[in-house]
Amino acid sequence: MSQSNGQNAIYIYQAADGRTQIEVRLEKDTLWLTLLQMVELFDRDKSVISRHLKNIFDTGELPREATVAKTATVQTEGGRRVSREIEYFNLDAVLSVGYRVNSIKGTQFRIWATQRLREYLVQGYTLNQARFDQNAAELQQALALIRKAARSPELSAEAGSGLVEIVSRYTQTFLWLQRYDEGMLAEPSGQSGGRLPAESEATAALQALKQSLLARGEATDLFARPQGDGLSAILGNLEQSVFGEPAYPTVESKAAHLLYFVVKNHPFYDGNKRSGAFLFVDFLHRNGRLLNAQGEAVINDTGLAALTLLVAESDPKQKETLIRLIMNMLAVPGNVP
Repeated sequence: MSQSNGQNAIYIYQAADGRTQIEVRLEKDTLWLTLLQMVELFDRDKSVISRHLKNIFDTGELPREATVAKTATVQTEGGRRVSREIEYFNLDAVLSVGYRVNSIKGTQFRIWATQRLREYLVQGYTLNQARFDQNAAELQQALALIRKAARSPELSAEAGSGLVEIVSRYTQTFLWLQRYDEGMLAEPSGQSGGRLPAESEATAALQALKQSLLARGEATDLFARPQGDGLSAILGNLEQSVFGEPAYPTVESKAAHLLYFVVKNHPFYDGNKRSGAFLFVDFLHRNGRLLNAQGEAVINDTGLAALTLLVAESDPKQKETLIRLIMNMLAVPGNVP
């Protein structure tokens, strides 16, 4: 039994005794288990598994940095949401432990894992063969989305010109990316890092915007009023890591997802599109990316309005298309593949 997400997959391993079932993660062309999963797999105390792992790394049998990965996991403890880093060990480490504690179970697991990895790699090759067609499909999705947004009653004549700009820039970006390598709209290398505002900073900035809009009669008291902890959850999600690496490692990635999540997740009672556009621009400003090297805005007012509307009108299935579009529009020349 397996579940696949791009180049990652989850398989369920069932031992020969029929009683042990373990959720196994396949990623980066190998297999990953936690310490507790190895305890269950080999039916040994946690201290025993830990001691063998320590010996494996201390003696240099395996390099720790190449066989261990960390990922942040959010869990509920005593009514609180707590983020914990969990270590995962790859197949080499798992098998080294297996041969020390239970060679029979280790051998059974190695046979099973080898077969699953072979399936996983073959599946990846098959996906590569189909990706060129997927590129064309993504372009069609983007153009269909633009046509839909153009018919929206919310689109003014001025914002319509922003759509023309997006079409031309997106089509050029697509042509750059129409290569048979990764096979999808690739993400630009981007600028690493990017400081997200604290929830209090984002809220204060939105309240200042709200007062300005109220004074002009362009908003009601419901504008940017939080629905639960939606904004906090979005900002927290953007700070998460996966296997020890930031889930959103660049300014472009954080900015694109911030706009998307605020517009689509509706963290406020009213004004989610305007709030999303504002926080998007605010984030770029905080990180010195609102203007390009020529002192021009990386995206003008009409382009921002049209882009925000595209996100709002989009189907959730089109998320990755929109995210890559936004990232490439923000990318500094030279960082675009």
